[in-house]
Amino acid sequence: MSESTVWRHLRTPDEIADAVIGLIVDKGQTRYDESVTQVEHALQCGGHAIDADADDAVVLAAFLHDIGHLLLDEHDENGDFLDTDLHHENVGARFLSNWFDRDVTVPIELHVAAKRYLCGTEPAYADRLSMSSVRSLEVQGGAMGPDEIKAFEGRSHHRSAVAVRRWDDAAKVAGAKTPDMQDIRKRIVDYLKRSADAP
Repeated sequence: MSESTVWRHLRTPDEIADAVIGLIVDKGQTRYDESVTQVEHALQCGGHAIDADADDAVVLAAFLHDIGHLLLDEHDENGDFLDTDLHHENVGARFLSNWFDRDVTVPIELHVAAKRYLCGTEPAYADRLSMSSVRSLEVQGGAMGPDEIKAFEGRSHHRSAVAVRRWDDAAKVAGAKTPDMQDIRKRIVDYLKRSADAP
């Protein structure tokens, strides 16, 4: 059975959680930023959301926001991967939309735009970006102008996307304490069960 066939046949919350976390653990040992692996980055970002008492959907968005990088095999061993924008945010959001609702997927879809938004609305924000974020910003369109800022602020979930972006920026600390992966797994399972039971 091919990998794509396996993904299509996921049905239960437990199956989905195991497959998604398995992808992150298996492919996330590579580095995206200078100091942490992708799995460490995901856990740190989710941990910041938990510490902020964010809604479960936003916690999951924070944990899963860079899954598109893993699907596209983007990491620092591919030395030029930051020179081309493959829109990992859209790839990840579309992939996750097979199982998760828009409260999870839209902040993921918008987290790159949120970086551009913050660069356009907070002059000091860009000065705090990591080297990889500065480099990727150039190919992602740079800081937003006034019209783009207004349009972004009209998008649903834009505040959640900005929150995910800020946690994303802070989730690059070597050796930082993170939540247990089993805690994240339980949150995924519980969220999917609640979503399935919703009218």
